[in-house]
Amino acid sequence: MRTRRPTGAEADELVDHYQQVATHLSVIRTSAPDAEVVAYLSSLLARARIRMVGSRVLSWRGIGRFLTLQFPAALYRLRWWWLGCLAANVVVTGVLMLWFLDHPEVEQGLMSPQQVEQLVENDFESYYSEDAAGAFAARVWVNNAWVSALCMALGITGIGVVWLLFQNILNLAAVGSIMTRHDRGDLFWGLILPHGLLELTAVFVAGGVGLRLFWSWVEPGDLSRGKALAAAGRTMVTVALGLVVVLLVSGVIEAFVTPSPLPTWARIAIGVLAEVAFFLYVFVLGRQAARAGHTGDISADLLEDRVATQG
Repeated sequence: MRTRRPTGAEADELVDHYQQVATHLSVIRTSAPDAEVVAYLSSLLARARIRMVGSRVLSWRGIGRFLTLQFPAALYRLRWWWLGCLAANVVVTGVLMLWFLDHPEVEQGLMSPQQVEQLVENDFESYYSEDAAGAFAARVWVNNAWVSALCMALGITGIGVVWLLFQNILNLAAVGSIMTRHDRGDLFWGLILPHGLLELTAVFVAGGVGLRLFWSWVEPGDLSRGKALAAAGRTMVTVALGLVVVLLVSGVIEAFVTPSPLPTWARIAIGVLAEVAFFLYVFVLGRQAARAGHTGDISADLLEDRVATQG
């Protein structure tokens, strides 16, 4: 039998009593703590809170709502930040790679001739197939998720995101130039592109969102710095959770497609399809969700729940 919903007056009365009991519980805990009284009042508060805000459990419907509304809306709203981050990193990577190719002496400062030979002839290619595919996919997923999480965590500093992204593309440009100089450029791109398109896009999304977090307290607009930072932080959490799925897909591609015996063009085509699917997800589904009023921020009812809990 379902319990009827309280009327407006009953709801107001319940909130008033909730606040009174919360105050009494706080006083008892600090002045004369009694285990039985504390337990009783705590149970009253828990039952009252459930009555006020209802219970929410993880469901397939909630997951579907997140993947079709919240996450794509957040990506679409923040598109200029991560697209700008993506474009800047691609340009800098290209410039660095050309510079390394024009300055072969730099290679000697990075690696010994023996290390270069080992990288070119064995290490780069064997990296993708030396472990079991399942274990490799898990390792890649955790590593990329960690890099993306760092981009967001360092977002508050601004410079931390730039430094982390630069280290990432510096390594990519250095290895790419070495492979190209030793006539293994086709192997390099054939192994990087299948998974790297989606993987690096996810990392650049994390970097762009991290920079947006930094900008939220530098230029908060009409909000206070605290509120602007809180809103950007909540949206960042939405993006972080969604990127776990994106990076899982890229990790599976890296473990099962990149080292597969498929022709190079087929492996690259799979990577391109995954990248195109991501952009369609953002600019079709995300645009629709954003136009429907979704922002990627925590919904208003969840915010009210949190305020009630703190009260």
